[in-house]
Amino acid sequence: MDTYQSTSEVPDQPAAAVGYAGVLRELLPIALWREDADGRIVEWSLAAQDLLGHRPEDILGRPGTSVLVPEANRGLADELTRRVQAGGTVVGTLPVRHRDGHRVMMEMWIVPAADPQGRTGAMLIAVETSEVLHMRDSLAALQSLFTQSPIGLATLGPDLRFLRVNDALARMNGVSAAEHLGKRLTEVVPGVNAIALEATMRQVLDSGTAVVDVRRTGRTPADPDRDRTWSCSYAPLLDGGGRPLGVIASLIDITEGQWAQAEAGRARSRFALLAEAGTRIGTTLDLKQTAQEIVEVLVPQLADSADVQLLEAVLEPDDAGGSTRGVLRRLAARFPDPTAPTAKLAAGQTFQIPRGTVYERVIEGGRAMNLYRSDVPALITDPRAEALRAYLATLGSARLIPLVARGTVLGAVAVTRVREREPFDDEDCVLVDELVARAALNIDNARMYTRQRQAALTLQRSLTNSELPRVAGLELTGRYLPASDHDVGGDWFDVIRLAGGRTGLVIGDVMGHGIHAAAVMGQLRTAVRTLARHEVPPARMLRSLDAVVADLGEDEMATCVYAVHDPVTGVCEIARAGHPPPAVVTADGTITFLDGPPGTPLGTGGQDFRTEEVRLPPGTLLALYTDGLIEARDRDLDQGMDQLALALGDVRQPLEELCDGILAGLLPGAPQDDVAVLLARTLPVTGEVRPLTRTAPDAHRR
Repeated sequence: MDTYQSTSEVPDQPAAAVGYAGVLRELLPIALWREDADGRIVEWSLAAQDLLGHRPEDILGRPGTSVLVPEANRGLADELTRRVQAGGTVVGTLPVRHRDGHRVMMEMWIVPAADPQGRTGAMLIAVETSEVLHMRDSLAALQSLFTQSPIGLATLGPDLRFLRVNDALARMNGVSAAEHLGKRLTEVVPGVNAIALEATMRQVLDSGTAVVDVRRTGRTPADPDRDRTWSCSYAPLLDGGGRPLGVIASLIDITEGQWAQAEAGRARSRFALLAEAGTRIGTTLDLKQTAQEIVEVLVPQLADSADVQLLEAVLEPDDAGGSTRGVLRRLAARFPDPTAPTAKLAAGQTFQIPRGTVYERVIEGGRAMNLYRSDVPALITDPRAEALRAYLATLGSARLIPLVARGTVLGAVAVTRVREREPFDDEDCVLVDELVARAALNIDNARMYTRQRQAALTLQRSLTNSELPRVAGLELTGRYLPASDHDVGGDWFDVIRLAGGRTGLVIGDVMGHGIHAAAVMGQLRTAVRTLARHEVPPARMLRSLDAVVADLGEDEMATCVYAVHDPVTGVCEIARAGHPPPAVVTADGTITFLDGPPGTPLGTGGQDFRTEEVRLPPGTLLALYTDGLIEARDRDLDQGMDQLALALGDVRQPLEELCDGILAGLLPGAPQDDVAVLLARTLPVTGEVRPLTRTAPDAHRR
């Protein structure tokens, strides 16, 4: 086997799969790989994969001898490796093991090459022996490739002037091949980034290293009205002694691929934005918060400003009339541009839709439309709004989209872009219209919920005493707290004057929330008042209420405590229907939770209600409450009752302060459920009160 010394240097490169088969595979089937000083493969060309079957990810980092050399030849391979690492070059015919195990005879050139650590490794160039005879034909084919390839090809001298140009490159540049010769790239196509490309070619000449896939963008005489993009690769052209003769350039027009890739990227971004909108818009049922979430999704990802406006007739349907017809109220707006007259664009402001304008057509027709600078004078007619009119005239593009939900136009969303940004295209318009359409449903849900909650609050306030009556022998106070600012339920309390100076005390909790629970609560409250005035005793009262709830439907349920206090005897008769036990605090601070029969919730048909009699001397406190006071996710009922006992410790303080302290102690944050509290403290009876003599046959006496 012949050997000779090589003085050529191979530039250091990282471990990778290099080269490509492409259109050259059949014409020049040359495999190339590199090994480091330890014999591990650090570079593997795709042509080597085609010839030997090993994929880069399977072979990189593995010892070349054990993978590629048959066992019988490994001693020879080790000897050849030592020669190469000593600076020699090996040329010869050697067997190489294919991935499937069979041998491939190959003409090999093995030369020294620096590995990634700067040590002496080897570069191996191999051609299948059976193909060597075809090399002459391949050279002829290469000439044909240069003349017939659809890839733009050129050779340039050391001065970077064109020496040869194929027809494909001439067509790309819109300049004949003859007009290229002797000229530099900056002279032929100055409309592309020619100076930067020449700097890259100079780097290839100086380093002797190829550069692949440099992007060239611009306009050429072949297509002067459109930017195009090319992928450019440059390789050094060397003589036999390794001296640079020039540069080989290849160019592929990738404009359409780039456009398709960019479109795919934009499509992915649009889908991502729609998905994001689904999670960010409508997180609450608060109308203003929902509107604010809309503008935060739109700006700045899709627009430079966003303005959400609702019709006053939609916001306040009960007050709709001539004065609110065509009036819009701005719920949320975002104008990051510091030049925007934000004082004229603040949330909460109202304005009349100008008649005969695009605004009116969008609201009445329910179809989105683009806004143009020519629309501004008709939209902004107030002479005092010159700053706003001037600002709108500077915008690049704008669109007005109606908020349509369940067939009703609720208002509109206006979006704009500044002139420095690309105007809304068709895809942008489809996306923003879809976002607003989805947001309209969230807006409508929040609007309907707000109306229902307001109705429930109104109903509950109308059915619940705002002021407790003055009664004989009792000092009273009470509180009702809804579960949140956005929800109401069926908790209630009431105080009823009865014959003989007696007082009826009631507290209850209807299962559920919203207007339905409030309505059921109202029916129960009315039933209690009616039955109480007919002198119905506590246990029978609860039986009657059980029938009332059962008549309302099988899914209805409530708990309740009804008590009757007689100021003359100091006795309080109490019956419970599945409700937490009342607390009794004596004047000396002793606290007791009544352990009488708890009864079953109303509506379950249990009918097991009994009366417990408790004597309440003057100065004694009776505390009635619903389970929302003592029960929470972070504590059970027993823990809640212990905390309530601590809060009731100082019974001598004013009832208002005591009640406030109870709520502050047990509800440091927002309540997780509705809460009702009724406190009654017994007083010495002054004046004559006619006692009512009556026995309760169903009373459970202690």
